[in-house]
Parts: sequence; structure tokens; C-alpha cells
Amino acid sequence: MPLSSMPSYKEGRILENLARIAMLHKVDSNEFFDRIVEAWNHDGSECGQLTVKCRKRTRNSAIFLFTNGREVVAQFPISNAILQGKNQLGSYTETILARTSSVENFEGVTSKIGDLKVGMKRGSLKAEMLEIPKSRVVYTRYGTTACVSNALIRDETGSMKMSLWNPQIDMVHKGDVVDVRNGEVAWFSGERQLRLGRSGSLSVIECAQRL
Repeated sequence: MPLSSMPSYKEGRILENLARIAMLHKVDSNEFFDRIVEAWNHDGSECGQLTVKCRKRTRNSAIFLFTNGREVVAQFPISNAILQGKNQLGSYTETILARTSSVENFEGVTSKIGDLKVGMKRGSLKAEMLEIPKSRVVYTRYGTTACVSNALIRDETGSMKMSLWNPQIDMVHKGDVVDVRNGEVAWFSGERQLRLGRSGSLSVIECAQRL
């Protein structure tokens, strides 16, 4: 690829985010890119279960909202250079698959946050609850409502977000050390996120001192 046509670091991150969204929601990355361009030209489009809306256009970029039913998947700007350029999502998807092909399962291993990579599943982790933001009500893809809080956890190797849902939010407090079982690592809003899913579990193994 000529140097003049190579994406900048920021554009590369955006393309990687788009590729991960396509992978997580099981849509073809090349078609996904085409639907984004379509939304840019006509305000909105659909790709599988994903809805793409162009919410605002500026001189050099446009802000897109990605939803799955009533659930917000992501919202961020995409530069005109990407929108007017060659479709590169396919190559970014291949790169991500190559990175994660050897790390998709860490079953039976107690991992550290610094070692976690997107795509890992069914793993164990012990970490401290660093922050638990006030929960917010969201609409699920099934038409129901739920409470969610994107907590921040840490260990000696780093920190990351972990999504807590409904009763999980009230069972932990800042400073608690928790044990996560059958967790999985996803990519959400430009960063890694630890999720429990239906088979995951969360327990407090060391309570923080309460004042």
C-alpha cells in the first residue's frame, strides 16, 4: 500500500473498532463498511441486526451511532478520508482473527488483566473493584429493561472495565476483591471489557472495610 494511502494511527484505531463491531455482531465486514457509507450519504442503513445512523456531519468527519435493536453498540466519529477511501475492514478483520486465534479460550487458568485479549472465553480472574459507577437503565434486544454499570477493576498488571448487570451491581462494593468465573473478553466503545455472560459468575472473596 502506498504510504500516502495508509491510514493514520487514529484512523487505524477507528477501522479496528469497526472490524471488531462487525465480528461481535456477526456481519460481513465489507458489507458493514458499505452500509456505513450508505448511512453517510442517506442518514441511515441496516446491516444484519445492526442499525447505522449518521447523526452529524462536519467538514472532515461524521458521527455515527450503531445500535442493535434498542441497545447502543457504539458511537464515534469516522473521518471523511476513511469514508471516501478503499474498503479496508476485511484486512483489519483478518488481522484481528490472526491475533486472537491462539487465545480464544483460557479455561481453567487464573489470568491477570494485563494478559487478557479480546476473544478470550471461559476464564477465571481475581481483581479489586476500583470504581462502580451509578447504574443506568438500558433496553435489551429482547425489548425488556435492565440496569447496567461498567465497573472498573484492577490487579497488579493493569485495569479494565467489567459490565455488571442487575443484582451483580448491588452485591459488590468499591475495594472488594472479586473472583470471576467463566468470563469473556469483548471489545466495546474502543476498549477491552470483561463480561460474565449467561454462564459466568461473580463472587466476593475479600470485602473492603466499611466505614
